[in-house]
Amino acid sequence: MNNCILMAEVIQDPQLRFTPDNQTPIAEMRVQFAGLRPEEPPVTLKVVGWGNIAQDIQANYHVGDRVIIDGRLTMNTIERPEGFKEKTAEMTVQKIYTLDGGDIRTTASAPTGAVSQPAAQPAATQSAKPAATPRAKTTTAKAPAAPAPIDQPELDDIPF
Repeated sequence: MNNCILMAEVIQDPQLRFTPDNQTPIAEMRVQFAGLRPEEPPVTLKVVGWGNIAQDIQANYHVGDRVIIDGRLTMNTIERPEGFKEKTAEMTVQKIYTLDGGDIRTTASAPTGAVSQPAAQPAATQSAKPAATPRAKTTTAKAPAAPAPIDQPELDDIPF
């Protein structure tokens, strides 16, 4: 499965639009992240959210926010007016997290047809409370008992 996780900074406010047929919300924004080497310029990427997550992105994320984005990466080919084709990368958001001074706000996409609720409270109320870290449920399992030894006749070493 194609899945990427990026830590980036929002450099363009999300723009919300709707599909013409069934009015599904779509949010688009641009983010940037550092290159692999210090001398390389930052890389920019178009990020797209669909449905309920698009509305959450438009309402909660703005220029300057540092985010962690979990989603699918695709390559699109665009015909340029100059007469050549250009390939651009685009990331479709499945989950997005805001890095807000150590606190993390979460927005996750809901399954198709489900109503998404914001997973976190607004930043104003959240800063008054200590950040809670979700923990995965852990279980301990005992190792299965070793099988009883089987009596086997001794075999001679095979010379090579």
